[in-house]
Amino acid sequence: MVVPWYDEIVHCSEFLIDEATKKGASGADVLYYSGCNSSLSLRDGKPEQNNSGCITGIGLRVLDGEGRQGVAHVNAINKVALQQLVDWSLHNCSLVEPDPWVVLYEDAPSYSEELELKDDAVQSITPEQRMEWCNEMTRYVREKDSRVVSVRSASWADGQGDTFYMSSAGIYGWYEGTALAAGVSLVMSDGEHMEMGGFGEEFRFLEDCSLQKIAEKAVKQTAYTLGGTPLPTKKYTLIFSPEVSSSLLSVIGDLFCASNVHKNRSLYKGQLGKKVASPLLSLIDDGLMPRKLGTSPFDGEGVPCQKTVVMKEGIVEAFLYNLKYARKDGVRSTGNGARSFSSLPDVDISNLYMEPGTLSPEEIFHSVQNGLYVTELLGLHTVNPVSGDFSLGIKGVRLFEGLLDRPIAGMTIAGNLLDLLNRIVLVGGDLSFFGDIGGCTMVIDNVTAAGL
Repeated sequence: MVVPWYDEIVHCSEFLIDEATKKGASGADVLYYSGCNSSLSLRDGKPEQNNSGCITGIGLRVLDGEGRQGVAHVNAINKVALQQLVDWSLHNCSLVEPDPWVVLYEDAPSYSEELELKDDAVQSITPEQRMEWCNEMTRYVREKDSRVVSVRSASWADGQGDTFYMSSAGIYGWYEGTALAAGVSLVMSDGEHMEMGGFGEEFRFLEDCSLQKIAEKAVKQTAYTLGGTPLPTKKYTLIFSPEVSSSLLSVIGDLFCASNVHKNRSLYKGQLGKKVASPLLSLIDDGLMPRKLGTSPFDGEGVPCQKTVVMKEGIVEAFLYNLKYARKDGVRSTGNGARSFSSLPDVDISNLYMEPGTLSPEEIFHSVQNGLYVTELLGLHTVNPVSGDFSLGIKGVRLFEGLLDRPIAGMTIAGNLLDLLNRIVLVGGDLSFFGDIGGCTMVIDNVTAAGL
């Protein structure tokens, strides 16, 4: 299916590249994006925010013979604006230092077309439906637990967008995508204590969204820690929920980006081929997973996305690359060139996830018997990416004789990421994605948690 804007954007891209090369650029590429988004949030059933908007932008990156690169963008698609775009990009290029590693992708690409990125039903969503769905989540939350005293936010967002790439090397491609998000935050009280919590999920397809499931998880996770108190300081077995595991992976994922490795911002620098975690931990970055939010046929440099095993059984197997850092290391790009139409390419994850085991959470609880089921890690942004040192707050529920029996809060764990990941003794089979990161229930043994 060719969308109405396609021929016009192809023509504009060809014009930009042709003009840039005529004026001295040794290479150029164009990234175009157009999208519309709508969102609604209710607070205790009353509208709090109701927004809709669209954005269109086209960016031009030019390269000179010494590897300088400059980027500029405009939001208006007309000849005057496009001519200015060429001049601005060339001017920006002239201001930076040469970089001999910067190149364009020149191989003949083969882009996957079986990625299921667009749900046609999204464009038919009405304001009335958004209101109905937010009211449904509010109602579900209140019906689930009488201790809910306020539904601070029941929110819904949906959007769709089109992306086009073209370069002077003859590479071009486009795709359409949709995204949805739904979530609830609430306040719960037992008369003596109060707790604020919530839950939300993101999807590409409307049929994958269960409002009742989201509301139930929001209530369940808030109830877990209502009235939580610290336990005595000692060594515990920690059971991370899938959401907590994925939040930890959001930190770990950055350590595999080659740009961070080269900038000395990764503790995995120099660790390729070495054991850095438990043999039970394998991590995969896969930009071709159907329906996932980090999926696309190509990255911001026109390189086909792919599946990359970055850690296999605790051993660092690979890093994630764009073209620049791949050339520096003498390898091929992994299709992880991240970029907006107004920025230069960098490196980022696509869909990063743990390879799941086979046990259910219930089987894990029965096996562990006693420990701390952690539902929230506080302060992950403070993890030192170079040393791996951390000090994090934890909240959750005590596991006693295989059952969750009392809420915990006000406790901390401190140590080193390398040591923590080497203490993994179980990985569950309940792989769940939160945005573009997937985690499983994970058991970490013999960790000191400070409390009373």
